[in-house]
Amino acid sequence: MGHQIGKREAPRRGSLQYWPRKRAKRIYPRVRNWKGEGILGFAGYKAGMTHIIAIDNRKGSPTKGEKISIPVTILETPPLILAGVRFYKETPDGYKSIGEIWAENLDKRVERKVKRGKNKHKWEDFKEFDKVKLIVHTQPPFKKTPEIFEIGYEGDVEPLKEMLGKPIDVEQVFKPGEQVDVIAVTKGKGFQGVIKRFGVKLLSHKAEKKRRKAGSLGPWHPAKLSYTTPLPGQMGFHTRTEFNKWLLRIGEGEEVNPKGGFLNYGLIRTKYVMLAGSVPGSRKRLVIMRKAIRPNKLPNVPPEIVYISRESKQGN
Repeated sequence: MGHQIGKREAPRRGSLQYWPRKRAKRIYPRVRNWKGEGILGFAGYKAGMTHIIAIDNRKGSPTKGEKISIPVTILETPPLILAGVRFYKETPDGYKSIGEIWAENLDKRVERKVKRGKNKHKWEDFKEFDKVKLIVHTQPPFKKTPEIFEIGYEGDVEPLKEMLGKPIDVEQVFKPGEQVDVIAVTKGKGFQGVIKRFGVKLLSHKAEKKRRKAGSLGPWHPAKLSYTTPLPGQMGFHTRTEFNKWLLRIGEGEEVNPKGGFLNYGLIRTKYVMLAGSVPGSRKRLVIMRKAIRPNKLPNVPPEIVYISRESKQGN
């Protein structure tokens, strides 16, 4: 046998788990599944990333008890306003809304976006229902228009009567050490070709017509294009969920503000949430956090943080 050279082929990248790869309908996500007790989620604005030095407390970790560096994402979490309560009834076609109750004095910016019917419901109108969701709106620190969306709720409806129209604080929902799932719309990268979108190999410079294309789109017969064929199209700006982010700390912005503020964001002036690792989306994008629906074996106690990097990110 002669000498065999390396193969000029490799598996095509680009997961087929998400198909079709369409743009998200809006810039903040919709969450379909909730799990837990009480208020099941919260939202914050992505400010940026930094790193911390903490004492590792993970069971079985080779660095347990030692100081380790952890990359963290900082989300600014101003209080959410409980604007309304929506009731659902289970049907053969899924849960269907049977009405909602709105707070009396809504923010004028929210009033314009909400279509409230002439016949306002009362609490007594909803004696039979199968599910309740909370309609909340944000209080953005850097823009005028708030986002309006639903978050899950499990429990007695009576406390909601007193909470309607009032702020919900992040510490009412989460505590340091627990795990959260983060849902956000990823960074948009526009219309891209197959090389960048799917990692297809570049063709030889002697190839016909073009180098930056798929070598074959499929056989002549059957005379159709498979959905698995790499094709140009939208890349990014997709709704994505990342599971089991470790919530390390909830605190005030002065603790983490870098010199000059976060790059392209500014200073955090309200409470913040510190999550281990990265989070989908660009700066200033709304990220929805929910109680983890399939948590792993991370400790329920956050590690002891001995240092938070507040070095300026300007010019990096």
